[in-house]
Amino acid sequence: MAPAPIRPSLHWTDGAVTAVDQRALPHRYEELRLCSVDEVIEAITSLAVRGAPAIGLAGALGVALSAHQHESEEAVRADAERLAGARPTAVNLAWAVERALTRLGDGPAAVLAEARAMLAEDIAVNEAMVARAAGLVAQLCPGRPLRVLTHCNTGRLATAAVGTALGTILQLADRGGIEEVLVGETRPLLQGARLTAWELGEAGVPYRLCTDSTGPAAMARGMVDCVLVGADRIAANGDTANKIGTYSLAVAAARHGIPFIVVAPESSWDPSLADGSGIVIEEREAAEVAGPAAPPGAAAYNPAFDVTPAELITAIVTERRTVRPGAGPGLGDELARECKALYQRGWMPGTAGNLSVRLPGTEDTALITPSGRDKHSLAAPDMIEISATGGTPLRSGAARPSAETAIHAAVYRHTDAAAVIHVHSPYATAIASRGPADGEVGAVALAGFELLKGLGLSDPATAEVPLFPNWPDVSRIASEVSDYLAGEKALAPGLLIAQHGITVWGSDLAQARNRLECFEAMCQLLLLTGADLIPAF
Repeated sequence: MAPAPIRPSLHWTDGAVTAVDQRALPHRYEELRLCSVDEVIEAITSLAVRGAPAIGLAGALGVALSAHQHESEEAVRADAERLAGARPTAVNLAWAVERALTRLGDGPAAVLAEARAMLAEDIAVNEAMVARAAGLVAQLCPGRPLRVLTHCNTGRLATAAVGTALGTILQLADRGGIEEVLVGETRPLLQGARLTAWELGEAGVPYRLCTDSTGPAAMARGMVDCVLVGADRIAANGDTANKIGTYSLAVAAARHGIPFIVVAPESSWDPSLADGSGIVIEEREAAEVAGPAAPPGAAAYNPAFDVTPAELITAIVTERRTVRPGAGPGLGDELARECKALYQRGWMPGTAGNLSVRLPGTEDTALITPSGRDKHSLAAPDMIEISATGGTPLRSGAARPSAETAIHAAVYRHTDAAAVIHVHSPYATAIASRGPADGEVGAVALAGFELLKGLGLSDPATAEVPLFPNWPDVSRIASEVSDYLAGEKALAPGLLIAQHGITVWGSDLAQARNRLECFEAMCQLLLLTGADLIPAF
């Protein structure tokens, strides 16, 4: 078979939407010309156009088509509502339709320009995502070409171009990093057998088809190094909806210690859903399953998707970040336990104080406690994902990170810390309250204490702990902390804020807490002995 031309799977041509008819593959490469919103909806529901990013783009182009055919905004919005509801599970469809509608007031040309911009962005997003995912796979499975298992179709057919999980496999193959791909056929509509096998064949990548139920057996026999899949909707906690059969693969991968990686764009995240229980699962016609092989009139359960719990997922890779949901809940529980313990000691009274911890295996992601919440009642789902070095939340939501997040970020930028604790322990706070009133940064000298050995200093004989003014604007405190940490080389792993409290860091929460206890004990000794409290100003 002659290779099909490499071009976007969807585009706008002469007033109509042009899309690859995925139903015809692998036997024929055909393009559909969709001239009405009804035809776009039919293409989506019949799976002529499929794949979460692709149906989102089709929806956006459908809004542009409606805007060109109707003068009434009301008619266009009615068409948009029908488009968004064509398939309920993939969040990309509603997201793309809503984005296209934002330009409706500027006229049909503006709506089309927005849809075309989304096509171009999808290609750029996929390229960035695939590069990030391929790097992660190479890190997790180093040393030799890999045997990868994938499910459904997540290549260029499912997107504007490039693909997500399959795009990652193709990039790894380009690097010489693929020995073989096991392709789950993906019952009942065989997207793996028809489409993924076709794309791999076009690219010259070795593959073998297997039934969906073969995947776990292949893992048990040591035939799989890594599982790569896409996603149709991802809840705020990382629970992931994808093609039916994904969940069973994730369970098997967890059982056999095999990395299970989801590759999906940021647009697949749905922060309005706390977890996967709120994801609407599309159920399709019984005839797709029953067919001619079943007795006439046989009933069928035919969900198009299932939901994989976050704890079974090694990583979710987007164009912007790598999220480790399987690690996150455990660390969230650890943060919650630590908050409760510090609360019970009186060091985090009421809503005061905050803790954060970097997520392992991510480039720049941390969990931090929320603002305005009693620290004794926090649970893992309450923790907020932030950029560790930037301090900004990575997902939208009602909860806000703690006010001192910017201080945590300054510590992460300039040290090798993996955990930060900020509390109002009584003796450290009392020492901090004796600081200067002139707005200058001072220091508390600690010398001669055996407890200095607990801080991990190169010279445990002495340490100077910086004391910062307590400005009403926390960002000003954070800026001064950042400047100080950037300029000082031999640093104690802690700092004081006047009339406020102490911030301590370490390689994990346990080390940070141990160091905090050492600081607090030395501050207590300073006060009990009446030593010269602040000789370093």
